[in-house]
Amino acid sequence: MKSSFRSGVSSARIALVLGAMLALAGCQTTQPTVGSSDVSYGDTKAVETVTNEFGSTDLQMIAESMTGSLLESPVLDGRPTLTLAPVLNKTSEYIDTKSIMNTIQTRLVKSGKVRFTRSMDEMQSGVEELQRQNQSGLYKNQGRAKMGNMSGARFMLEGEITSIVKRGRDVKDVYYKITLKLYDVAEGTIEWQDEKEIRKTSRR
Repeated sequence: MKSSFRSGVSSARIALVLGAMLALAGCQTTQPTVGSSDVSYGDTKAVETVTNEFGSTDLQMIAESMTGSLLESPVLDGRPTLTLAPVLNKTSEYIDTKSIMNTIQTRLVKSGKVRFTRSMDEMQSGVEELQRQNQSGLYKNQGRAKMGNMSGARFMLEGEITSIVKRGRDVKDVYYKITLKLYDVAEGTIEWQDEKEIRKTSRR
């Protein structure tokens, strides 16, 4: 009788453990894989040489060179406020210059040595949010962002990227140069400037 009872208890325990394991397995989420076997992830820091047009490696080289140079400049002492101006693309190809500046801005922000105010193309959304908080009547005074308290930028970072393309019968040579300048907004003086040059050659 006791053996039968113990056997029943053991069976109940086993069933309970199995039920818990199944429940845990049901809670686990699996990441589905959809697509072609021809697609794979690569190292975002790897040197990209698919073509000699402007690519990810060029962007990373420019961002690293420019931020390194600017962070060494004493102009950033005291954690000044900066804003971004558009970088002029004077090359013969499409280059997302905003992406270049966003990468530079990210690295500068992470350094903790500067603060950024909204750029010209970002200002409209900030103004609209202030107006919504102050003119809609939906917000109480306490905690509401007040008009007239935005910080002005002391410096503006701007520049241009140019290229020279030479073609031979079986060779294509592309030379890129990006120039960045940091202007004192009040005085209009250049407080920092640097250039990064890149040459890429391909053969047929």
